[in-house]
Amino acid sequence: MSERNSDIYEPPAAVVAAAHVSGRAAYDRLVAEAETDYEGYWARLAREFISWHKPFTEGLDASDAPFFKWFADGTLNVSYNCLDRHVEAGQGEKTALIFEADDGQITRVNYRELLARTCRLANALRAQGVRKGNRVVIYMPMGIEGVMAMQACARIGATHSVVFGGFSAQSLRDRIEDAGAVLVLTADEQLRGGKRLPLKAIVDQALALGGCESVRSVIVYQRTGGAVDWQPHDHWLHELSAAQPTTCEPEWVEAEHPLFLLYTSGSTGKPKGVQHSSGGYLLHAALTTKWTFDLKPDDVFWCTADIGWVTGHSYVTYGPLALGATEVVFEGVPTYPDAGRFWEVIQRHGVTVFYTAPTAIRSLIKAVEGQPQTHPRHYDLTSLRILGTVGEPINPAAWRWYHEQVGGSRCPVIDTFWQTETGGHIITPLPGATTLVPGSCTLPFPGIIAAVVDESGKELPHGHGGILVVKKPWPSMIRNIWGDPERFKKSYYPDEFNGQYYLAGDGAVRDATTGYFTITGRIDDVLNISGHRMGTMEIESALVSCTELVAEAAVVGRPDETTGEAICAFVVLKQGRPEGDDAKAIASRLREWVAKEIGPIAKPRDIRFADNLPKTRSGKIMRRLLRSVARNEPVTQDISTLENPAILEQLGQAY
Repeated sequence: MSERNSDIYEPPAAVVAAAHVSGRAAYDRLVAEAETDYEGYWARLAREFISWHKPFTEGLDASDAPFFKWFADGTLNVSYNCLDRHVEAGQGEKTALIFEADDGQITRVNYRELLARTCRLANALRAQGVRKGNRVVIYMPMGIEGVMAMQACARIGATHSVVFGGFSAQSLRDRIEDAGAVLVLTADEQLRGGKRLPLKAIVDQALALGGCESVRSVIVYQRTGGAVDWQPHDHWLHELSAAQPTTCEPEWVEAEHPLFLLYTSGSTGKPKGVQHSSGGYLLHAALTTKWTFDLKPDDVFWCTADIGWVTGHSYVTYGPLALGATEVVFEGVPTYPDAGRFWEVIQRHGVTVFYTAPTAIRSLIKAVEGQPQTHPRHYDLTSLRILGTVGEPINPAAWRWYHEQVGGSRCPVIDTFWQTETGGHIITPLPGATTLVPGSCTLPFPGIIAAVVDESGKELPHGHGGILVVKKPWPSMIRNIWGDPERFKKSYYPDEFNGQYYLAGDGAVRDATTGYFTITGRIDDVLNISGHRMGTMEIESALVSCTELVAEAAVVGRPDETTGEAICAFVVLKQGRPEGDDAKAIASRLREWVAKEIGPIAKPRDIRFADNLPKTRSGKIMRRLLRSVARNEPVTQDISTLENPAILEQLGQAY
């Protein structure tokens, strides 16, 4: 990639020449097509990318805005689109998944085999009474079986809800109850970083907490052979599947049929069940996989995300398989057995398109200092042609290291911005069409009408920071919050914008010259920890639920070199403010308490104790002051309304 100056990188001529979207003019033509005939643009792509059982005749239905519908009178099956049609087209022997386990064992599955195994599991689910519209919770490790479980649910029209294997029994219980799941798919244990971690035992704990009476069966994948406490409703996956045929007629569902629910943190303590459709979601997952990564039939694609997050849905389970791609599925972590693991996997499998998180990149940059033998230059990474990042904005220094040390200064770095709610990329470079600027996610994906507005919804001139919105509905957008339509409207189509614009919840600014977008951070009380969204209210609720110790708590974020943001908790104890070793011991106990209530990813990095919290005389906690304290910045805000100004000095001291 030629470099015009230190901040601008042109796409390589070879990439431009071969790209699906070749050159800026091609991008502009797509944007113009969408602006001229918005519904027609998306309808054309829906016919091109999806095999419809019953073709649709209508595009966008906005009659019940903001509960938009796309292609509503068409029917399809997502699993058929990901598996059957490739086998029917003569691609059955093509490798679909290359699974590399935590311990390095490799398993390859072609499309014919993946289809047969998915059908066996789908039939097993039907034999357990699972029907179209039922919800199934998946609490499984990364692997072929996890992908297969999602595809099997889609095949029979069941709505799946995948829960990340790092979440606690309480968090799992809450999601099972909210979804009203009839069945849970899990494993005995998962392997991560050479360690065995329980899954089935956590499912047992979750069900024992109560509120999960809807669950009739638990199906267990035998991953490690670890001991499990067997219950009357439990079944081994291999035993159920072995008795089933390798064919299963797909359930043809309406385009708006809920494909999945995925729970994400919000600014209140209760996670939101983000509901996605089948047709519109699949379109955008496939389309963005092809255009954003310029994916070709002979590529080996690797997205490192877990299936418990939306990235693992769109760019592991659905997008690549809808295109008939070959992809790597990885069970382990980037630093086991050493920090060269990612580069070994790329070298071993000839990965051509690599998609990971800035947190992983930053951690590997740091690891090289102590493990110089794990530097990317010691591995053959010449197969790579496209690099991508996801989960949070990537800082320019990490972008350049990724570009130079991993991509050999020849691979475009695709900094993608999107959310659980958007279904796929909404602002992103396209490798053959976009000049790159480190730190900027550049331009909207063709067909996405994004803008930066003020609090009243007025569009701001370029160069002025404001609130990121999307001005028109698009096919893969969130359809609802499960069971809570009022919260959906309030969260995403607020009255301040007259219900007209989708509120992303992030701040942004557009460059005055290029119009490129740069994301400036959340505008609500949601933190981005290693690409995982965590609601401050959720963590606060977990802390104060430790009623033996905690009287009050407030949580904010502070910048962190590796994880992007770190969780900082300010805690008032019932016993008074501890000091020295007592403070350290209580802080450690509270961190483990939060891990039990939510999961290890929610552990506060810092815990600070005080006699009380900074409040106005009306009792409102002044979180803006806490953010300054957490960042060790001087407090420049007006504190004249504080009830207890002296408390800031206490809070400035870490445990």
